[in-house]
Amino acid sequence: MSARAEPFRRDVVRSIRAGAPPSRAAIEHLADEHAGTLGDDGRTAAVTALLDQLVGMGPLARLAADASVTDLLVNGDGTVWVDRGAGVVEAGLRVPPDDLRPLAVRLAGLTGRRLDDAQPWVDGLLPGGVRLHALLPPLADGGPHVSLRFARQRPEGVETLVALGAASPGMAVVLRALVDAKVSLVVSGGTGAGKTTVLSALLAECGPQERLVLVEDVRELDPRHPHVVRLQGRSPNVEGRGAVTLVDLVRQALRMRPDRLVVGEVRGAEVRELLAALNTGHEGGMSTLHANGPEEVPGRIEALAALAGMPRAAVHAQLRGSLHAVVHVSRGAGVRRVERVGVFVRDPDDPGTVRVVLALRAEEGGLRPGPGLELLLDLVPALRSLRRDVGC
Repeated sequence: MSARAEPFRRDVVRSIRAGAPPSRAAIEHLADEHAGTLGDDGRTAAVTALLDQLVGMGPLARLAADASVTDLLVNGDGTVWVDRGAGVVEAGLRVPPDDLRPLAVRLAGLTGRRLDDAQPWVDGLLPGGVRLHALLPPLADGGPHVSLRFARQRPEGVETLVALGAASPGMAVVLRALVDAKVSLVVSGGTGAGKTTVLSALLAECGPQERLVLVEDVRELDPRHPHVVRLQGRSPNVEGRGAVTLVDLVRQALRMRPDRLVVGEVRGAEVRELLAALNTGHEGGMSTLHANGPEEVPGRIEALAALAGMPRAAVHAQLRGSLHAVVHVSRGAGVRRVERVGVFVRDPDDPGTVRVVLALRAEEGGLRPGPGLELLLDLVPALRSLRRDVGC
């Protein structure tokens, strides 16, 4: 900031210390009082710099404004890393150590949550749909660690996935048919593979007369659909009270007449409620799940259900009537795409259990059928007449 702006900056600091919140209106009002020394250009630059420092992203503002950045990561030593779709790389920027904790605390405040020694982590949603996670020492080595994830895409349907290169035209036909047939499914994949984007695209394909009830820890899903009800969890306060878990929210969602029950990400005991719900007439439910491949999904669900005290036999008994398909998303060479579709079947080698069989795999030039293709066609009869469109 220039020397001419120093008196303005000092007045802003005095105002904040006197108890005035550092809002845009307050900063611009003080800038008007210094218009004679700042000048028009200087006023704009000084206001922008202070807003970034006191209200916005601070030194991260330039990177946050870059539409190609999907993830922005700040390590405890102040180094900044970004992901523009081809993996995490250094951004060539370092946040001064003395500025890092105030930045993390301020961002946490913008989510409506606190971040201090008594509550040393936060997971929340910033204005504009930016997901924030921050962690303070001594839980994190060095200084605070800040992770920001930007929702850059709001798919209008599976055609958006085709435009992004995330699905072939043939795969788009399959995905749309799965939604139309109200097949209950899970979108699987690794971290950053694009599961949320794919799920949002699938939800956008649901009929406008359908009521979608979305349950999430922190809001990320943003489908273009006229009737969406969003439920979001809540962390406990510093006394360890007031937490609202996904288990609580799934139970509440079932009382809200959902046509589609959607759990943004299954990661714990809420899988029990989801499986139970999908076994009681709630067709077309969807969720995402971390897994390295569709074949691993039953094992992942089994492990999560164990957190809810469900024995293995009960998990697979529920699975047989709840989930029917897996849409697997992969990421490689900077490309996120829908790679495979699998179907749940009874496992002849392990009676009483289910497994996932590959039905389709995306390849250059179309889709390659797998051993589960006929099972998929039985599940979605409309695909039989669309096989030529699918390309297999």
